[in-house]
Amino acid sequence: MRRPDVAAHGTTDTHPARPDVAAAPTPPPPRAPTPRKADAARVPLRHRLRRDRVLLLMVLPALLLLLVFNYVPLLGNIVAFQDYDPYIADNAFRAMSQSPWIGFEHFRHMLDDRLFWQAVRNTLAIFAIQLALFFPVPIALALFVNSFVRPRVRAVAQAILYLPHFFSWVLVITVFQQMFGGAGLVAQVLRERGHEGFDLMTDPGLFKFLLTFEMIWKDAGWGVIVFLAALAAVSPDLYEAAAMDGANRRRRMWHIQLPALRPVVALLLVLQVGNALTVGFEQILLQRAAVGAAASEVLDTYVWNTGLDNGNFGYGAAIGIVKGVFGLLLVLGANKAAHLMGEQGVYKR
Repeated sequence: MRRPDVAAHGTTDTHPARPDVAAAPTPPPPRAPTPRKADAARVPLRHRLRRDRVLLLMVLPALLLLLVFNYVPLLGNIVAFQDYDPYIADNAFRAMSQSPWIGFEHFRHMLDDRLFWQAVRNTLAIFAIQLALFFPVPIALALFVNSFVRPRVRAVAQAILYLPHFFSWVLVITVFQQMFGGAGLVAQVLRERGHEGFDLMTDPGLFKFLLTFEMIWKDAGWGVIVFLAALAAVSPDLYEAAAMDGANRRRRMWHIQLPALRPVVALLLVLQVGNALTVGFEQILLQRAAVGAAASEVLDTYVWNTGLDNGNFGYGAAIGIVKGVFGLLLVLGANKAAHLMGEQGVYKR
């Protein structure tokens, strides 16, 4: 005898349909694969040039300036390996082709040059003083300006700080001469009160600090721009949360503002170390006669005096090559140190 739930074909329905049970959802269709970077790179070059022609036209003047004034002059470094005589021919290129080769003679002479090593010592000493005294000033000024609540007061403070950056070094040195020179305002006030005057502008022992103070007055305000931009990116919610937790202004600066400035400080520090051998050519050249070469000769002024004033172009080019190589090594070393501290630096790992 057959069971009543057996179908005509002989199978049984073990799970009869229930109206209160919903059907299983249908799975969504698979997504189309996203184009890879390799597929985007397969776009023909002429199509990419046509697509980005406006951007290319915008950067073309900057590329031409970089090519003409930075890369083409690198061809002149060949004179560092020659006994170069610019008067041997009617143009510089023909003179380079006709000047005799002397190999590394200029570099060997550099190792025995006492004036060269004196310029190196002065350069490194000025860089160390500027790194210790000048570099923290824009950070402190940025924190100070950012603490102003009223936007108008902040704008006035920024304008006052930025203004000296647009002065030429001639004007800056003139202002310092009128203030701290032998006949300057400070010396006159001291003499009127029975004290002996002083002349800061002609003191070889204080010349390196004078350079740093001049740079602080001229460029510290301009450096504030970068740090203020970093502080502007901090979310106001962080300040509000810290204030609700009882953090005062000093702790908010220590735990919010300074960590926000850390990547920018690391980047600028790497760039500053890369410029360790370039400490202000025009500024020093204008004041060199007042303090003497022993206190003021740096690598840039030594190249100027040796290569242009004395006509030893090959030796000046050799010093420039050594300066550029060591500057590159300093940038790579400082960037590696930034990576070890967890910062990006100039470029990623």
